[in-house]
Amino acid sequence: MEPVSRGPDNRTRFWTVAKMAGLGFLGIIVGLLTAVVLVLLLSLAGVSVADRPFLNIVISLVAIQGVGLSIVGLAYLTFTGRGLSFLRARVPSLRDIAWVVGGVVAIFVLLFVVGIAITVINQMTGVEPAQNSVTELASQDPSVLLLLIPAAFLVIGPAEELLFRGIVQGRLREVFGPVGAIATASVIFGLGHATALTGGSGGLAAFAIPLAALSLLSVVFGVAYERTENLVVPILIHGAYDAVLFGLIYVVLTAGGDLGAAANNSSTLLAALG
Repeated sequence: MEPVSRGPDNRTRFWTVAKMAGLGFLGIIVGLLTAVVLVLLLSLAGVSVADRPFLNIVISLVAIQGVGLSIVGLAYLTFTGRGLSFLRARVPSLRDIAWVVGGVVAIFVLLFVVGIAITVINQMTGVEPAQNSVTELASQDPSVLLLLIPAAFLVIGPAEELLFRGIVQGRLREVFGPVGAIATASVIFGLGHATALTGGSGGLAAFAIPLAALSLLSVVFGVAYERTENLVVPILIHGAYDAVLFGLIYVVLTAGGDLGAAANNSSTLLAALG
């Protein structure tokens, strides 16, 4: 008689979540430390980053996405012996492209619903959600958003999805199955953006609202990855989501006249969800 196969016990599940959360935050920390080192090196070379939004964005992309998330992720795959095949990435098929299109539509429908919820919460409680720090830099020089639009596809989407979907969700899948992996990885992804938030009013709620919203929105990335088994799909959805938001914020910051006034009414919401 075949022995009954038992799934991972609670202790294994707990430590897997702890390790994957730690890996996600390690990527962020390494990225932030790399950014500090780059700023110091530039200062020693006589280059100041103060009041230079474009340079700040480049440093952030290189340090956090390029070094922090990507290098930490690839190092994990190397040292654990899992290799790049663990990521399940390939050239998208027509079915994959359909998932990309559907995913982009789904995430913006969800964004609309989340936006309404945040607006209602703001009106009922007076809590102003914290904003992504990119918006602060963009308010000084909106042209940085034009750099971020292609970067969303080339750097931000690939780096974040490699770590949070390819590795974190992939590893969690082994102990929780797809549904548990999607939910847990989405929460870790949302919390990983805490260091990117600034401003707001209402204490912890100002940060909890956009982090919860990002976690919910990222479920779309997780579902797309599990259904297609192709990391390129959530990368493209993620890239499209960020690129469109950067484009909308650019319009908000540069539009004049009546259009500018109307656009500014939604600027805080867009920044919180960016």
